[in-house]
Amino acid sequence: MARWQPKLGLVQETLLLTLHARALDAKLPSPILGDTLSAELAGAIDYDFGRLKVKPSLVATTALRARKLDDVVRAFVAVHPECVVLDLGCGLDPRMFRCDPPPNVGWYDIDFPEVVKLRSEHLPSRSHLIGADLTESGLLDDIPGDRPAVIIAEGLLPFMPGDSFRRMTRELAGHFPSGELALNGYTRFAAWAMKYHPTIKALGIKAAQGFDDPREPESWGAGLELVEEQFLTRAPEVALFPQPLRALTRLTARSTGLSRQGARILRYRF
Repeated sequence: MARWQPKLGLVQETLLLTLHARALDAKLPSPILGDTLSAELAGAIDYDFGRLKVKPSLVATTALRARKLDDVVRAFVAVHPECVVLDLGCGLDPRMFRCDPPPNVGWYDIDFPEVVKLRSEHLPSRSHLIGADLTESGLLDDIPGDRPAVIIAEGLLPFMPGDSFRRMTRELAGHFPSGELALNGYTRFAAWAMKYHPTIKALGIKAAQGFDDPREPESWGAGLELVEEQFLTRAPEVALFPQPLRALTRLTARSTGLSRQGARILRYRF
């Protein structure tokens, strides 16, 4: 695979952060996600990944949240083998290859047009690609609305300004007869603290969106019902974390409040 240079804006450049984290996980003796395609793709990119200052804690949590969101997709597809899957803000994540859905599933990878262009050029394509700004309307024009849908929004919430995430959620839920929405839910404090994370600071990004109460989205007018709040601090895969991160995570897991400030997966039915 020939090496190539990505040309991206600051927000879009965060896809290289998560790609690099998945790649580093895949190279571990006991990976959490084991995404070898991400490792291959990252190895082909001419980019100084060192400037992202990715620490073992970010590698572990990125891999674990991706694994848990993959599990949501697999479980939904098992019940609805002809459903629609939307991966919002997909970046260069080959989630479809990890989940390997049956051919009747309509899978849509959605991100900025320049990101979708990179996917089409450097990732093998088995999905429908949609280049769109998620803060704008018209996202669903080319997506069938007659089937159940599972919607994944990984790492998206903090970077959508104002009420754009809530508006988008209302449009998505109203388009399909039923479905689920799964995201990694940031609290307000966690979203605010991201501004001081060395990786986010390195990219010069200001992220601020979050909510504390996992039931808050039920008030967005999207017909959402909370199904699950899953604290990643309590996941069995924490056993694969390196020390001392493993011990610290297990200590944090004893507190619901502290676990909520860390990584959590929120799943809603609509």
